[in-house]
Amino acid sequence: MAGGGFSNSGHGGTHFEAKITPIVIISCIMAATGGLMFGYDVGVSGGVTSMDPFLQKFFPTVYKRTKDPGLNSNYCKYDNQGLQLFTSSLYLAGLTATFFASYTTRKLGRRPTMLIAGCFFIVGVVLNAAAQDLAMLIIGRILLGCGVGFANQAVPLFLSEIAPTRIRGGLNILFQLNVTIGILFANLVNYGTAKISGGWGWRLSLGLAGFPALLLTFGALFVVETPNSLIERGHLEEGKKVLRKIRGTDNIEPEFLELVEASRVAKEVKHPFRNLLQRKNRPQLIISVALQIFQQFTGINAIMFYAPVLFSTLGFGSSAALYSAVITGAVNVLSTVVSVYSVDKLGRRILLLEAGVQMLLSQIIIAIILGIKLTDHSEDLSHGWGIFVVVMICTYVSAFAWSWGPLGWLIPSETFPLETRSAGQSVTVCVNLLFTFVMAQAFLSMLCHFKYGIFLFFSGWIFIMSLFVFFLLPETKNVPIEEMTEKVWKQHWLWKRFMMDDDDVDVVKKNGHANGFDPSARL
Repeated sequence: MAGGGFSNSGHGGTHFEAKITPIVIISCIMAATGGLMFGYDVGVSGGVTSMDPFLQKFFPTVYKRTKDPGLNSNYCKYDNQGLQLFTSSLYLAGLTATFFASYTTRKLGRRPTMLIAGCFFIVGVVLNAAAQDLAMLIIGRILLGCGVGFANQAVPLFLSEIAPTRIRGGLNILFQLNVTIGILFANLVNYGTAKISGGWGWRLSLGLAGFPALLLTFGALFVVETPNSLIERGHLEEGKKVLRKIRGTDNIEPEFLELVEASRVAKEVKHPFRNLLQRKNRPQLIISVALQIFQQFTGINAIMFYAPVLFSTLGFGSSAALYSAVITGAVNVLSTVVSVYSVDKLGRRILLLEAGVQMLLSQIIIAIILGIKLTDHSEDLSHGWGIFVVVMICTYVSAFAWSWGPLGWLIPSETFPLETRSAGQSVTVCVNLLFTFVMAQAFLSMLCHFKYGIFLFFSGWIFIMSLFVFFLLPETKNVPIEEMTEKVWKQHWLWKRFMMDDDDVDVVKKNGHANGFDPSARL
């Protein structure tokens, strides 16, 4: 497991010696189980909402509608705000928890924050599995959401800070890989529990979320804290000891000194959230916020949340719908593995741009097929066309899984400087959860009103986000986190204009006017 030694580019041409040590790999795998919990919840919610016993107990109106084909169009069978709230409440809670998680990540460390997340998950799972009414179900989902907020805040930071630069992208994507594994695991569980007689299969589906929750909790007890966090909180010797341990070498002084300097600069920032709005931090903030919004407007979470419901809407039977969801889940996992191996070789931009073309074409094809073949009250698609729709959805999912899925988390976690990293990650998670909530709450209603046009809606957004990547997203492959400003932002055609403090801009403008010209155009 311990790989050979290699070096990372350091500040001013210095090389940071590092090995791929077992402790780094093991710590990252254990930390990334936070993604397993997140993914399982994404997958399990759509599965249980397509189970008749679950609908009968908590959403009888929806159940009656699904059994009355003449009541509503195919696209509107599951259009119910309460049903959507069951899925979306988790993300609204996660949005709120993110603000608290930012504080604990900065003051207590990445490791304790992951432990808090695991505890929230466990309590939420117990309430969901034992739910007797809708209120108990929603409270459980809210606690799971708190776990999501804490985990999504701490885990990507942990992975970025503990990994050597040259494999930072691949190790960070372990989080997203575990998300996809969690979705696949949930789809397999749903496929099995839907066949349980007695109507309690949905309880088992929700209860098995305890497995990844326990993995995250126990994992957080055994992983090491990141050197960045230890140094940031004043534990210099302990930070040096951990850095030596995770790098597998005694020659860690150059990297240690750079971390100490970065921490010193960070401590001078008394209000990190306010500091995010400074001119020099706007490029990172704009890109991080845009990536989270765009990630949700690819439509992926809406499709993964409601995959069984979506396939059922398209005319698949209950078992066939769950089976098709398993297939897309498997494609999701395999395609994320592609990203692990390619992100640090090909780079971030090429993956995002290629995937944009692939997702755009597949969604347009799906919209055309459904527009022609699936009417409001038709019984189902023909067998051949149904298989083709599944293939196109898999094509779309695969493109997302090696691009916008993992890179939407990776890029923000590696671009913010230390003094705003925790606050920046908090904003990243906050925006992601806000728009995840919006999509989860709105998708079934949008499907009812837009019908097949929902895929054209998402494809339009994919076109816009691909243009954004092409013109405005710089490449961050193999760049040490502490050198992003010098090697990335100051080299970009647009963002280099922002790499100057507000006070410096005023001085330059003043001097420029004194010399008879206005420099604002180039600033």
